[in-house]
Amino acid sequence: MLSTDTLFQQATQLLQQLIATPSFSREENITAEIINSFLVAYGVKTHRKLNNIWAWNKHFDPAKPTILLNSHHDTVKPNSGYTRDPYDAKIEEGKLFGLGSNDAGGCLVSLIATFLYYYNQSDLKYNFCLATTAEEEISGNNGLELIVPELGKLDFGIVGEPTLMQLAIAERGLMVLDCTSFGRAGHAAREEGDNAIYKAMKDIQWFRTYRFPKESEVFGPIKMSVTIINAGSQHNVVPATCTFTVDVRVTDAYRNEEVLDMIREQVDCEVKPRSIRLKPSSIPKDHPIVQAGIALGRTTYGSPTTSDQSLLDIPSIKLGPGDSGRSHMADEFVYVDEIREGIELYIKMLDQLVR
Repeated sequence: MLSTDTLFQQATQLLQQLIATPSFSREENITAEIINSFLVAYGVKTHRKLNNIWAWNKHFDPAKPTILLNSHHDTVKPNSGYTRDPYDAKIEEGKLFGLGSNDAGGCLVSLIATFLYYYNQSDLKYNFCLATTAEEEISGNNGLELIVPELGKLDFGIVGEPTLMQLAIAERGLMVLDCTSFGRAGHAAREEGDNAIYKAMKDIQWFRTYRFPKESEVFGPIKMSVTIINAGSQHNVVPATCTFTVDVRVTDAYRNEEVLDMIREQVDCEVKPRSIRLKPSSIPKDHPIVQAGIALGRTTYGSPTTSDQSLLDIPSIKLGPGDSGRSHMADEFVYVDEIREGIELYIKMLDQLVR
């Protein structure tokens, strides 16, 4: 069995290699190769589809439940505020700098190390499935969503995102709605036409004030915000259409489809969702993995940010080293001690379930 010290050293070196390799969303080919080669060097039989790499533990038993360990290896592009080379993975004063170090490199390599810790063990109560995936930063179709059908039956998951190793037990879903109110064009100087703006105003007021009957214990009410509006072509023409966009942050109290149906019943405008695939997610507080974290002094909370959890239909927890507040910041970094803590805490939590 590999020691946590060895795993920490190898994980840190792997992260430095990944940081030094640009891996923008849809351009993760080389980091996928690096991860694949790293796992193969430890004797892991890997699988690949586009830029996603996955593997199961050596003694996989289909009669046992399976735990998914997932994080992503794509990054956003560096912002203009960088004062350092975003690909120079230096460690200074305990900080490992570089693009993707915090989001979600520290989580990714910590979960890879955790998977390797259990990989060769034959007496576990659970199987492990490791999935290192692409396109998370753009909620792309060729990341985790692409390979979920290949992973088989999964019982619950740990999604690696920077949470300071606290337990995000719920995550908001997201729907973006394109709405159109229809009127009838006419001359503004004469009482002609049916003003689509006035029709839209009624529905916009509804979006502003409506409270859904059920509210999340973690998040409270669903939040709806009108964020874009467009109408009219010239000052003397009553507009026939008014379009507006609504940002809907769905909680675990509803499914996206339910919320969409309820909205359509209440408003007069045409409502077209850009997507309903970014679902809200949650895991019961009494779930064994949550209780394992609580027993180790971890706290629970609801995450306002969206991750690959939204693409899973199984109970999942978002948990990882690093701080969400550092994500996408200039001169991004993760503390190397956070990586060590991440590996050790993942293992301490999972040991309570798999032994």
